[in-house]
Amino acid sequence: MVLTGARRVGGAGPVDVLVRDGRIAALGAGLDAGPRAERVALDGRFVVPGLWDAHTHLTQWALARRRLDVSGARSAAEAVTLVARRLAADPPPAGVALVGAGFRDALWPDSPTARLLDEVAAEVPVVLVSGDLHCAWASTAGLRFLGVTHPTGLLRESEWLPLQGAVDHVPDDVADALVGDALRAAATRGVVGVVDLEIADNLAVWRRRRTPPVRVRAGVWEDHLDRVVREDLHTGDRVADLVEQGPFKVITDGSLNTRTAYCHDPYPGSSHRGVLAVPPERLVPLMTYARAHGLRCAIHAIGDAANGLALDAFAATGAAGSIEHAQLLTAGDVARFAELGVVASVQPEHAMDDRDVADHHWAGRTDRAFAFGALHRAGVRLALGSDAPVAPLDPWAAIDAAVWRARDGREPWHPEQRIDALAALTSSVDGRPLTLRVGDPADLAVLDEDPLVLAGAAGALRSIAVSGTLVAGEWVHRAI
Repeated sequence: MVLTGARRVGGAGPVDVLVRDGRIAALGAGLDAGPRAERVALDGRFVVPGLWDAHTHLTQWALARRRLDVSGARSAAEAVTLVARRLAADPPPAGVALVGAGFRDALWPDSPTARLLDEVAAEVPVVLVSGDLHCAWASTAGLRFLGVTHPTGLLRESEWLPLQGAVDHVPDDVADALVGDALRAAATRGVVGVVDLEIADNLAVWRRRRTPPVRVRAGVWEDHLDRVVREDLHTGDRVADLVEQGPFKVITDGSLNTRTAYCHDPYPGSSHRGVLAVPPERLVPLMTYARAHGLRCAIHAIGDAANGLALDAFAATGAAGSIEHAQLLTAGDVARFAELGVVASVQPEHAMDDRDVADHHWAGRTDRAFAFGALHRAGVRLALGSDAPVAPLDPWAAIDAAVWRARDGREPWHPEQRIDALAALTSSVDGRPLTLRVGDPADLAVLDEDPLVLAGAAGALRSIAVSGTLVAGEWVHRAI
């Protein structure tokens, strides 16, 4: 196949791109691949390396796309009203829970309790999952559905995380179909690959599924680590068509909205500094074991104290990999990211979702929150993602948030932590240069406009038109 009349970001005039055997075989003007080659006229559209989302939970994202959206609720009472409306319009079958997603209660004026939900759902199990996935709010019937008792109905961190599977469990064929739909939707935004950090036996899951529409790196958790080791699978090894073994994932602390991110300073009005779920004496041996067996490490750390301990563990073990989220950092730890070669896997849209929560619960510290600019200036490699379903799986939203630090017409939040459009786009293409090269995989996105020019207007990248996406030289989205 020859893509004719393609323009490259930062390049000169239009060129033709010859795609053969899943790779870029040639670049140049007037390429002739023979009479049997398909010729696709791009008419001056821009071709860039396809985009990656460096942090997703795919099954949860696929399910959340069809769940009750309570992300707009500004109080527990508003969330209960949304539940009541859904129950009146479309109640679930008997014995099936109504599951909602996206609530953020950190600034609510009232407290979410089972009793509030019981007022509109006395018999129907209701389970609402927080936007950060670290908490759930259940009705009394919902608690019974989960198989637990609880004094308030608001389950946080270790109370909730082991129960997530109860609401995420659907028949395998249903889950697989929903994930396929979600990935095809991602491909329409130029996505060619995702890192799937679902809390599951991802090796078994992705071997069961048919070839996905885009590339997948399947992470592994401690409960399933020994199986990966027995099979001698290293990060990057092929486990199925378009599927690679991903990194070893560990969650060391909580989250900002749940007020469980582990910090040096206490949360306002308390002596509580957050939750350290995996302390160094456990983290270091885990990372040492993973490194010895060829696995990169992806370590969840949000609070500044948790990030410091995670960097200590990278230094102690010599492991390669990333810190996931890295939302609050000291200046010294920004420098240590660079010194240790640790990737900062960040989700810029979270800064837009959490700016008001951060201003309240991290008051006086937000100049070093979501510090993308400081990390970039220090020479740290950034990898942008969504943490879907915490934010939608759309890399252009992440890029726009990183460039502008603003959304919905608001003023930029700590604009000193912006990064430029070139850096943001480069941080979204899995380490590839933006300049197309012969021999590179033909994982490409075809754009109607130059993204670096479009990035000059706040919010414009969020609606960029993607005319086509190729993975290994095959169209997975085509609107040309």
